[in-house]
Amino acid sequence: MSHTAHIPSHRKPRQRASKTALRAGVAGGVLSTIAVAGAAGPAQAEPVTQTIEMPTITAGLSTSVAASAQATQLVALDLETQAAEDAAATAAAKTATKAKAEAVRKAEAEKKAKAAAKAKAEAAERASRTAERTTLSASTGSSASASSSSRVSSSATGSAASVVAFAQSQVGDAYVSGGTGPNSWDCSGLVQAAFRTVGVDLPRVSQDQSTAGTQVSLDNLQPGDILYWGGAGSAYHVGIYVGGGQFVGAQNSSTGVVQKSLDYDPPSGAVRVL
Repeated sequence: MSHTAHIPSHRKPRQRASKTALRAGVAGGVLSTIAVAGAAGPAQAEPVTQTIEMPTITAGLSTSVAASAQATQLVALDLETQAAEDAAATAAAKTATKAKAEAVRKAEAEKKAKAAAKAKAEAAERASRTAERTTLSASTGSSASASSSSRVSSSATGSAASVVAFAQSQVGDAYVSGGTGPNSWDCSGLVQAAFRTVGVDLPRVSQDQSTAGTQVSLDNLQPGDILYWGGAGSAYHVGIYVGGGQFVGAQNSSTGVVQKSLDYDPPSGAVRVL
């Protein structure tokens, strides 16, 4: 047997025995460690039992959740209350707006009713005065009464007589600046209205009326002539000559519409339209 063949048969078994012993020692140590850990296990379980107190934690959490839920309910209740208050305020505002609109409507209706009643009363008064003036005009035109004939010159005829009759029927009315009747006049408003009864449309103001016809001498006046005070084209007052040396005019707020002699307030000139 060779030297080489002898070595494997004697040395290799030893090596395996040594490794087996080492492995057995390691395994034994591991098993011992496991055994010690197993023995020590029960002693380390006691802190776990003391730490896990689920009822206490659960009770605290339940209290917090309940408090949070109550707070949420209170907030929701506050929001609901605020919403109800806002809705009530909006409804009240709408009601107030409607009430105000209704009050305005009623006030307007009452105002219109008063205006209509006033207009009706004025119309009735105008109708009454018109009837009186018609009677007076007819009496004057036909010379049926002595008083009328004394007011109007016997030479007043036709349109001139109507103008004179209208002017005389306004005697006693009030003077109001800018007045055009039926119960108050200014000087040019009265003259314009008198000539309108015979279809003659005169200018509105004294300055224009003083040049509306043919200039005539104050020594050659006829009933129905327009008298003016001031310059022709710049007159500040007008009246109507009614004959017999007299005129009718809306003089001022103190006298109103009067019939006076030319000597009372001598005019500056005259124009003839008819």
